[in-house]
Amino acid sequence: MSILHPLQRMLTRLSALLASLAAIAGCTATARTDSAERPPAGVPGVERGIHPEWSKNAVIYEVNIRQYTPAGTFAAFTKELPRIRALGVDILWIMPVQPIGTLNRKGTLGSYYSIADYTSINPEFGTEADFKAMVYAAHAQGFKVILDWVANHTAHDHHWTREHRDWYTRHADGTLSRPIDPDGKETDWTDVVDLDYGSKPMRAAMIGEMRWWVDSTGIDGFRCDVAGFVPHDFWAEARAALLKAKPDLFFLAEWEDPKLHASFDMTYGWELFHLLNDVASGKKKASELASYFSGFETKFPADAFRMNFTSNHDENSWNGTEFERMGANHKAAFVLDATTAKSMPLLYSGQEASFNRRLPFFEKDSIDWNGASLAAFYRSIFDLRHTQDVLWNGQWGAPQVVLTTNAPDQVFAFVRSRGDKAVLVATNFGKASTTVTLTDFQTTGGYTDWFTKAAVSLTAGATLDIPANGYRILVK
Repeated sequence: MSILHPLQRMLTRLSALLASLAAIAGCTATARTDSAERPPAGVPGVERGIHPEWSKNAVIYEVNIRQYTPAGTFAAFTKELPRIRALGVDILWIMPVQPIGTLNRKGTLGSYYSIADYTSINPEFGTEADFKAMVYAAHAQGFKVILDWVANHTAHDHHWTREHRDWYTRHADGTLSRPIDPDGKETDWTDVVDLDYGSKPMRAAMIGEMRWWVDSTGIDGFRCDVAGFVPHDFWAEARAALLKAKPDLFFLAEWEDPKLHASFDMTYGWELFHLLNDVASGKKKASELASYFSGFETKFPADAFRMNFTSNHDENSWNGTEFERMGANHKAAFVLDATTAKSMPLLYSGQEASFNRRLPFFEKDSIDWNGASLAAFYRSIFDLRHTQDVLWNGQWGAPQVVLTTNAPDQVFAFVRSRGDKAVLVATNFGKASTTVTLTDFQTTGGYTDWFTKAAVSLTAGATLDIPANGYRILVK
């Protein structure tokens, strides 16, 4: 339940809505308006991103409040913050925390993504005061907090379905439609109904609801669910309006479209994720990674942030853990996720404890934290990213040069360098250790093995030993 009196809550909502309307009225149709907004070379129509300074070498962690602890509450999760901070995490992405619809609910507890009220708290997790206390504690320990935002649809029993039926997509008989995919087809998401972004009042109200969280709880941004289902110009309006309230907000799109970088700091690296699943499981050769980076990834602005991952809530629940999908190569895949150009790595709840079970999406099933710890591995990777500026995010990082080796089917290697600094990454997805020759290697000199701290001298045509299902990271 809210700690605000209903009248206070209504006035707070009205204030946020009026502020968003005023901001929208004064905005252009682009997400940002300073002189740095210009299309990067080779990417027509895509505006450059201008990211908050605090995000330059950040890594992100997805928090599943319901399953994180046996209690499944904000208060219980808050006690875990020091441990997560010790991993080297910077951004906490909190899955939706609002009340879940009961009409046409899936399972016992329902989906986080079936929102019944945008500016209330799911009592399953605690109170508004508990959420604010969690955010305050996270900020005190150096975290930024972004909230999962579901703008495309609401629960069937969201109050807008009664008060503003014209804000929804409707069938010819007046019934509300399920969400519509980008191909114009109605989805099978039976627990939610589609919002109509042709409605200007609805757009303004949505921005007002987002503004409420920024103003009232102090969050630092949003992860926007199925962002590609929502018109791009809405995200431009929303970002422009919300930045007036807090200029260093961070926006993550659950989508993979270069044009979204006009309004979002970061998009999902879905294609790389699926390719890594196939390479790690032996369905595809490592050489296809070179094709990916020379093709698809070049479509994105040079300073785009791309969120890479080996697991998240969807993959864990519906397609399996990283151990199921990637087997012994799950660590090599994460090394690539964390070090390739544009990348910001994501760690999902429980990965640091080798959690190896699919969590049911609509029921309570707590993470088992007693698995073999991978905390030292992830902490070392995050330390690498924090200290080596050639690996930093977006415009702060250095370009990536793919290296030619004599074992392209198993090994993928690259170097990122600037000035006298360099990081060389080599991953072996094969089942046997190998010694590779870096046939075209030019970034020669003295390196240090990041994990063993041993000195390594690399000359032109140098060789490198890589363990089976393993990796080497050398720092100059």
